[in-house]
Amino acid sequence: MRSLFAKILGWFVLALVVTVVATAVTSAVSYSPNSPVRAPFSLMLGLGMRDARYAWETGGHDALAGSLARFHEVTRIRSTVFTDAAGTDLLTGAEHPELIRTARNWSRIPFLTSDGLVFARFSSDGKYCFFVTTTPLRLLLSNLQAAHLLVLVIIVLLCYAFAYHLTAPLRGLSRALELFGQGDLGARAEDHRHDELGDLARAYNRMAERIETLLAAERRLLLDISHELRSPLARLSVAVELARSGNGNALPLDRIQKEADRLNDLINQMLQVTRLESDPAHRTAEPVRLDELVQGLVDDCTIEASARDCSLVFPAPPEVSVSGDIELLRRAIENVMRNAIRHAPPESKVEVELENGGGRACVRIRDYGPGVPEDALPRLFDPFFRVDSDRNRRSGGVGLGLSIAKRAVELHQGKLRASNAVPGLLVEIDLPL
Repeated sequence: MRSLFAKILGWFVLALVVTVVATAVTSAVSYSPNSPVRAPFSLMLGLGMRDARYAWETGGHDALAGSLARFHEVTRIRSTVFTDAAGTDLLTGAEHPELIRTARNWSRIPFLTSDGLVFARFSSDGKYCFFVTTTPLRLLLSNLQAAHLLVLVIIVLLCYAFAYHLTAPLRGLSRALELFGQGDLGARAEDHRHDELGDLARAYNRMAERIETLLAAERRLLLDISHELRSPLARLSVAVELARSGNGNALPLDRIQKEADRLNDLINQMLQVTRLESDPAHRTAEPVRLDELVQGLVDDCTIEASARDCSLVFPAPPEVSVSGDIELLRRAIENVMRNAIRHAPPESKVEVELENGGGRACVRIRDYGPGVPEDALPRLFDPFFRVDSDRNRRSGGVGLGLSIAKRAVELHQGKLRASNAVPGLLVEIDLPL
């Protein structure tokens, strides 16, 4: 059973079945004609009634006294009254009409009086009535047997096992939460169960992994930012000093402008990464003609490709429409395309393809450059990651373009994959239609 509700229901049904079966079995095996106290209470009353009637009708007052004495000796119940239909005590002659009236009103259901709990049993012809008065505690003790205590112990053990089974994963989850709150980001709960508690543990584990990833990314981002900002700031300082020398050379000021633009672009890209990660629910979704979008980007990037002495090849695409944020999709495809142009060798080509099938659209962008080492492919879309620490500096990149592309594609329930095409690098953007 995978559902917690089904488990609770199953445990209670099991406990109920054990109780009912055990009660029936103990009542059946404990009954003996020589020991009627161990029989059900109604059977005891019936036997008392028949014995008292037989004694009265065959032996009179003395025989009735003996019958009631025997009933007292066997049942340990001292208060018994045997009356006629009018309520006259046939042993003492006392009148009890109120007992008869109450007994007729309550039928065979016991009723309370000032003396205690009263059970009444009329004879089959209505001529006599047999009254037994006792206390609820004595009634309980008179019917309680060792077998009943054993059944009670078994039920308690079943309930204990159920409670332990139910609360053990909660205690484990509580310990994991406490450790996580104390700073142990690797604390996880056991999630091997297949019910609601297992779902809760798995939800916590996913949350903890996400938080751990975000905190690690934040620490890495701070380190990367400090590394990336240090070099342009140092160059700005040198350029400023040269400008202050008053030699009339405008190159230092141009250098300052270039480094300032570089810092501005870096900050804009970092802000975009932050928005993508922190506020994905507010992205707009609209129909986007993906073929027109890719064609427009190819046209825009042709000038840059020509400046680097390479060319863009884009065969006539089929008509493809997707739902999403057109600006995010534009930035994602453009980043991948410009990355391919930057690393394409002179007099080579960058191939762009658009295909659709199986309910998905795929944009493939391939260059014929040196490719990427296999061990670097898994980190290719990490923020600020560079395969070669100097290559992106020469090309002007800061290592955020592919990271932004990956997040934009994932916000559209798509996938961004990279593989070596030998030669070159192939990047595939897979989006649902």
